[in-house]
Amino acid sequence: MRRYMLVVKATPEIEAGTFPDQAFDAEAAKYISELDQAGALVACDRLQPSSHGQRVHYKAGKFTVTDGPFAETKELVAGYCLIRAASLAEAIAWAKKMPFQAGDVDVRPLFELADFPVDPAEQPGGWRDQETAQKAAPPARQPGTQRYLGLLKADRDTEAGVMPSEKALAAMGAFFEEETKSGIILSGEGLQPSAKSARVRFSGKQRMVTDGPFAETKELVAGYAILQFATPAEALAWTKRFVQVDAPGRLNAECQCELRPIVD
Repeated sequence: MRRYMLVVKATPEIEAGTFPDQAFDAEAAKYISELDQAGALVACDRLQPSSHGQRVHYKAGKFTVTDGPFAETKELVAGYCLIRAASLAEAIAWAKKMPFQAGDVDVRPLFELADFPVDPAEQPGGWRDQETAQKAAPPARQPGTQRYLGLLKADRDTEAGVMPSEKALAAMGAFFEEETKSGIILSGEGLQPSAKSARVRFSGKQRMVTDGPFAETKELVAGYAILQFATPAEALAWTKRFVQVDAPGRLNAECQCELRPIVD
């Protein structure tokens, strides 16, 4: 079994803050219940419109923070489901059952620890062991916090399947360990390149499947983290630290992350 992220793309209605009607909510609840009963459900959340979000860009020692809303509606993320499936075909089958009448859903496999070859230089207690421990005992949800989804944007290297160096993995592992001790990170993973993914387009009852790769590299997601913060300022401060840590291991030492509140 492998985990997949079903990335629900935004529509103009969702970006305008128009929530689905009760009939859709009932169908969505039925779908999530079916996932759960099949043992396929990991998590499922809806995001607030991008007008509530921010993008943090870091390059050459400089930060740029851009407040939403963002213009490229069709590539924005409106929500996600994390599922377990035996194959991409099975994950696509689950995506096609979503009760949408319009829009797109990308089916993206997640990286598992087994996908990263063991480096002879790895030491006990390194990033691999840290991630294993974090997954075994994730932090609890804290009252009074807001959950956020951090979306790491792709670049040519991530889309080409270039794996991070051991040094970059160690730096990110140390950062995640700090986040875990602080209790702010609930989960997070890298997404495999879109070449290993598929897109389901909804039009009424029709479902059209397109295999990756996808062309809009700068808007694709390369990874995600589900986080909890007491204030928006705290969320932004941690995101700025994240892109600064991640940038040295990225193409042109450049990193961009989109921060979006989750509908709780």
